Amino acid sequence: MSDTFVTASPHWRWLIILYFFVGGIAGGGYFIAALLQWFGRGRPEDRPVIRTGYTLGFWGAIISGALLTLDLGRPLRFWHMLFQSEHFPSLMFKSWSPISFGAWAILLFGACATLSMIGAWSEEGRVRTRGAQLLQSGTVLAKLVAGLGGLFGFFVAGYTGVLLSVTNRPIWADSPWLGALFLVSGASTGAAALMLFGRRRGASEGSIRWLGSFDAQALIVELVILIIFIASLWPIRQVWISFWGLLLLVGVVWAGILWPLQLHFRPSGGAGFRNPALMVLLGGFLLRVVVLFASNSIAVHRVASGGG
Repeated sequence: MSDTFVTASPHWRWLIILYFFVGGIAGGGYFIAALLQWFGRGRPEDRPVIRTGYTLGFWGAIISGALLTLDLGRPLRFWHMLFQSEHFPSLMFKSWSPISFGAWAILLFGACATLSMIGAWSEEGRVRTRGAQLLQSGTVLAKLVAGLGGLFGFFVAGYTGVLLSVTNRPIWADSPWLGALFLVSGASTGAAALMLFGRRRGASEGSIRWLGSFDAQALIVELVILIIFIASLWPIRQVWISFWGLLLLVGVVWAGILWPLQLHFRPSGGAGFRNPALMVLLGGFLLRVVVLFASNSIAVHRVASGGG
């Protein structure tokens, strides 16, 4: 646990928040699709959900990589995170660096998502090559790619929280639960995105109900971990007596977790405020806004390790 508030803010802003948010959706959505591919009910009507998950992973990896690259300030130097500039094409991988792990995880996750996307296109008749057919649902290669991509997606969904926790910034470094919180949030927002976009790709009502049940369980786990996360920050509890504490309570806990849970258990079929998928996505986004900006807004001062 950090014992000081004197470290400098990394000055992360909206690009990084969007990166955290999109990466969580991409990793969570692909992971759910991979679960259905490997352990699902084997029903043909689930294929639209699986293909939607692969689509989320593909575009999410591209957008996440672009956001991360743009935030570097010197985007053309992004390749330095993957290759040694003085010994190109020797690979650059630092086993002790979460940033290096993250860069390679996004790259490998994107590669798996691309292969899965090609297989999905082949199923839809949009790609007709022999190689694409080997990636269609049910093939050994498709399952291997999905399994590997699911593991990378699992990592991508949660590693951003771990990345924050290894800094020496208040809130981020004051709790070991941030990685778990972001991981479960990625699962819930991934399921919500699959519900939202799956209908447009022909997902059956049975598939949507399964996703709703999965999302409800993820939200319950997220609420429990969020409570533990807040409790673990008791020594610096004064930081929540602010606008960010109010946004956490109203925007994340109520609008992003409790209200969608009620809508899941008592579906109303509404849109906007009464659409649980939209509210979960809003709550997932606000969670990352609160975690990032609450830390960055803390004034420079010391806090004793065991007191407020």
